[in-house]
Amino acid sequence: MFVKFSVQNFLSFKDLNSLELIASNITQHEENTIDTKQYKLLKSAAIFGANASGKSNLFKAMQFARDFVLFSSKESQANEKIHVTPFLLSTKTESEPSLFEFVFLKNNTKYRYGFRLNNSIVVDEWLFAASKVKESLLFERHEQDIKVGAKFKEGSKIIELTRKNALFLSVVAQFNGKIAESIIEWFYGLRIITGLQTYNPVTIEYLKALENKKEFMTILNIADSSIQDFQFKERDIEKAPKYIKEEIERIKALGAKYELMPEIKTYHNKYNDKNNVAGTVEFDFNKNESKGTQHLFSLTGPILDTIENSNILVIDEFECNLHPLISRFLIKLFHLKNKNAQFIFNTHDAKLLNNKYFRRDQIYFVDKDQFGGSSLYSLYDYNIRYDRTFDKDYLEGKYKAIPFIDEYGIFGNEID
Repeated sequence: MFVKFSVQNFLSFKDLNSLELIASNITQHEENTIDTKQYKLLKSAAIFGANASGKSNLFKAMQFARDFVLFSSKESQANEKIHVTPFLLSTKTESEPSLFEFVFLKNNTKYRYGFRLNNSIVVDEWLFAASKVKESLLFERHEQDIKVGAKFKEGSKIIELTRKNALFLSVVAQFNGKIAESIIEWFYGLRIITGLQTYNPVTIEYLKALENKKEFMTILNIADSSIQDFQFKERDIEKAPKYIKEEIERIKALGAKYELMPEIKTYHNKYNDKNNVAGTVEFDFNKNESKGTQHLFSLTGPILDTIENSNILVIDEFECNLHPLISRFLIKLFHLKNKNAQFIFNTHDAKLLNNKYFRRDQIYFVDKDQFGGSSLYSLYDYNIRYDRTFDKDYLEGKYKAIPFIDEYGIFGNEID
């Protein structure tokens, strides 16, 4: 389970910023929390902010760190530079390493794992574990100097096999270290969706199990979709455009799986002049279904799969093309039908800033200062009452993280 993520000197995050899902001592919406032996955790976090404030950059930081953990040890990366982008608007940070750290629970153990790196080398790397309160050092690294703790003997013989541009943890996992493999498994359970997708590979995989189709269709129908059924039709990779074939080869070289997504055909009822069902019509999913239906179809698979497997789902621009009532339905589904899964998303839907859906500690803001640096902070930091009108206060600028619109400079005296 996700406890905390920290980032520093990456894209617009110049200073150290952290997203934390440890519940505070407030009592509202207990159904939105998870009790563990170590912590009381939040099931979700909603992140708000102006355009270009850095909301998506926070998720890009998670995505970069996750992918580097999973793939940096692959032989195909042996001579590659590390494609990390520091905060470039400062002469101080542009040449300094970027930092990423995760705190999470796995098998009743709390792990704190992080690293600092630049375009050439892993500068620092560390892993600590705690079953109760006190942390134990599993390993600590500065460049190629790696010190292994007594509880991480699986890494003692692999130190010299670690390249300067690869993570020690990833290498140990590649050589079947049990603790390292367990941590890698946690990172695979951290699913991050960035950018709009017509349909998600997870949805395709989820629906290969026929027993999942009924629940999936229930969600689509609750959201007022008129889709009666759908089918997948496999594509011929040999007929794919050249650029797609090249992209497949690039992803495979990273050691990741890639399948050419099948075509989706949806089926809708056709009616006669007496409004009785007279058959079905086949639609091309990409051409004939609305953007909202496409986005809902894409998200439903990851949401249901995350709930079922108690994983972590991160979605950039969650509400894009969705009606606000559908967004709220999906959030309620996640809170009420889920025991141990977690959901992190960003959004511009200010109506979600409401105590009907979230506790104050579940709401975060991202704001950017005059020097281009992003900062992340919680509504809980404002020490306000739970029954305030969060959305109204937010749009009035009481929590910052909104765009500055100089209407007078545009309309002058035409402003009422």
